[in-house]
Amino acid sequence: MRPGSDRARERASMVQLQLIGRGVRDRRLLAAFSVVPREAFVDPAVADLAYDDSPLPIDEGQTISQPYVVALMIEALGVRRGDLVLEVGAGSGYAAAVLSRLADRVYAIERQPALAEAARDRLHRLGYDNVEIRTGDGTLGLPDAGPFDAILVSAGGPAIPQALIDQLAPGGRLVIPVGMPREQRLLRVAKSAGGRVHREDLGQVSFVPLVGRAGWR
Repeated sequence: MRPGSDRARERASMVQLQLIGRGVRDRRLLAAFSVVPREAFVDPAVADLAYDDSPLPIDEGQTISQPYVVALMIEALGVRRGDLVLEVGAGSGYAAAVLSRLADRVYAIERQPALAEAARDRLHRLGYDNVEIRTGDGTLGLPDAGPFDAILVSAGGPAIPQALIDQLAPGGRLVIPVGMPREQRLLRVAKSAGGRVHREDLGQVSFVPLVGRAGWR
């Protein structure tokens, strides 16, 4: 394991080369990526690769997306101070940790109980106390906690779950990969004050399948 000072340098280099170098401009988002320790959210066996420009394995056969993809999705959400955010597909908790530096409160749903418990313990240990991890079917959202100002879906579904659109607050934003397993289009959905929905295509991505009642079975 490399010393903390080396990790800080690797993190700063990741922000400069992988994020700023590819056009990420949100200063608050860049600051969040500069302080969240990605090495704490990956499999310990690959911790020395934490700031590589690639996805990495976590528990239960899942992966953590490359830093740029996480940044691209969160920047598209336009998270503001005071926002209530939902993440579907918490995984190891990395994106939720980044979101917690931007929003007032973050809820994250994880389908696999072991992943959810590990993410919950990790976030608590690292001091991300404005994040709540729930176990369940993320395609159904969290109707008891919404409506949400922003929803991030970190897995690819065949369509946009209607429950997530319904749980967007007026003016809310949703970012989700939609398409076939392993190959999707990244969509940004904006809900107007009057409830109308506008969709924008942000390009091709590749995520693990979104499993659930309104996802892949």
